[in-house]
Amino acid sequence: MTSSPLRRGGITAAVAAGTVAALFALPATPAQAADGSPSAQAKKKPAKTVDLQILGFNDFHGYLESDSAGTVLTKTGEVEAGGAEYLATKLSTLRKGEKNSLTLATGDQIGGSPFLSGLFKDEPSIDALNKMKVDAAVVGNHEFDEGVPELLRMQYGGNHPTEGKFGKTNYPGANFKMLAGNVKYKKNAKVTKPKNAKKYGSWFSSSTGRTVLPPTTVKVVNGVKVGIIGVVTKESPELVAQAGIKDVTFTDEVKAANLAAKDLRKRGVKTIVALVHEGGTPTTEGAPFDYKCNTGGKTNLSGPIVDIAQNLSPSIDVILSGHTHNSYVCDIKDPNGNPRLVTSNLSYGRTVTEIDLKIDKKTGDVIRSKSKAKNVVVGHKQKKDAAQTKLIAKWKELAGPIANEVVGDITADIKRSESRDSESSLGDLIADAQLDATKAAGDGGAQMAFMNPGGVRADLSFAGSDAGEGDGKVTYGESFTVQPFGNLLVSIDLTGQQIDTMLEQQWSAQADGSTKFLHLGVSEGFTYSYSKSAAIGSKVDASSIKLNGETIQADTTYRVTVNSFLADGGDGFTVLAEGTNRAGGGEDLEAFNAYLKANSPVTGPTPNRVTVLD
Repeated sequence: MTSSPLRRGGITAAVAAGTVAALFALPATPAQAADGSPSAQAKKKPAKTVDLQILGFNDFHGYLESDSAGTVLTKTGEVEAGGAEYLATKLSTLRKGEKNSLTLATGDQIGGSPFLSGLFKDEPSIDALNKMKVDAAVVGNHEFDEGVPELLRMQYGGNHPTEGKFGKTNYPGANFKMLAGNVKYKKNAKVTKPKNAKKYGSWFSSSTGRTVLPPTTVKVVNGVKVGIIGVVTKESPELVAQAGIKDVTFTDEVKAANLAAKDLRKRGVKTIVALVHEGGTPTTEGAPFDYKCNTGGKTNLSGPIVDIAQNLSPSIDVILSGHTHNSYVCDIKDPNGNPRLVTSNLSYGRTVTEIDLKIDKKTGDVIRSKSKAKNVVVGHKQKKDAAQTKLIAKWKELAGPIANEVVGDITADIKRSESRDSESSLGDLIADAQLDATKAAGDGGAQMAFMNPGGVRADLSFAGSDAGEGDGKVTYGESFTVQPFGNLLVSIDLTGQQIDTMLEQQWSAQADGSTKFLHLGVSEGFTYSYSKSAAIGSKVDASSIKLNGETIQADTTYRVTVNSFLADGGDGFTVLAEGTNRAGGGEDLEAFNAYLKANSPVTGPTPNRVTVLD
């Protein structure tokens, strides 16, 4: 496939989303000699430089429609932000006056998407990103939600293998290059060349190995080569269904990126940008969208990206990160002790990073002391991009008959846990629906069900939508947005001891010393208590784990339903992969819709099935 051209100065570029622009001052007038005559330095012509703007964004997740993207907290209060129409406008505005500009995306461009994109296998989102003139992107973990073959279809085009063509036109693929420098085919894996990829695998013979997608791409900016590296979180296998990634392995981000940087240097590339789909969390409570990490001389950021940044090769000049949906601009020292920009954005296109680099044209090196970056809000007080509006209208017309079908009624808002570390009414409700769908002997014989919080992508709102279905009506489009992954239900045998282990696996220690907590949704009749202050591995009181008031026995076998993602050990719940006597069920969304229909009007359960002791 061909990469998209840079918009100005006849520059070519194909780089993924997530970058930032900046303006640079002209070189200062050279000092004069003591006698007043120009010094020897002044007689020399100043080194020619090239200004390069990078515009970056991350974790777009198919949020085409602006009304669902959310808000950004600014100094004057919360403002509506995000969505494809406004993101495209902001990118165009920021590019104005810039001769050299690259737009890069830092992973999770698709996957976990709302109904309008998810229903059509995210083809609408790739269409939107093409129109935004994205130059290159690293894949995120969500790009693997439907497996490697589907990811390759997203890049190279071709209609869906089972659902065929959506609408009147064939799917052409992404105009921008997707990068995956640390996702390699296993030694004995058979590589099937995508139908529309003429040069697929041309990079296999390089030192970077047989990566699923290229590890790098190079753009030429006014005669200067700009290399772009892409790596995704090595934790991806815990975050996606195993069946789709069985032929690949996710290697260490730092080792893969450094190998790619070395390869670029051998090819004469000295300006290098790393796109890393892994991120950090500000240590300041309620950090603003323009959070600066280095206030007071300390890097006030936690999470994997800090260690990654400190160990990436000094030849890499700037790092665009993502994954955590946090917004920050940092200077983190590289292995040589020199400050280096590390940036990230909020999700759903709500902010954009504008980076300005000044490159020495003679040497091809970035003048790091003059690198600048800032995060910019993608607010709704600007014109909508007409091309995006037209695109959204096209897909809404196709989706309308399905999207507006009412599947059930609710009595009030039913909320998820956005932070994923607390019990939620919606998580419990989904678990109830899954238990209801699999409790019959012929359907799995389940006694309890559990739901991972990351699989609950939106709240159920009581207020009616623009479609006019009315208050309290849940449409198919709304329920799809809650559960867009199309997981199947799986019933398994687990002992009481394994159930205890599963509950303990909700907590995991992170490399920076923090604790990650993923609170499972639990079905009605299942209760337990845990201690916030207890050590990881000892937080749950085993005697408190009960089913319908009866204490779970360690050596007794129980039937448990989870979705196929969890059943494969996803989200770190590895004990679930040990479950035996597997029985497949229907799709999770079908079970949820059937439950809503059968029990309407539904009131969200009070999230009190789990007791916090301290």
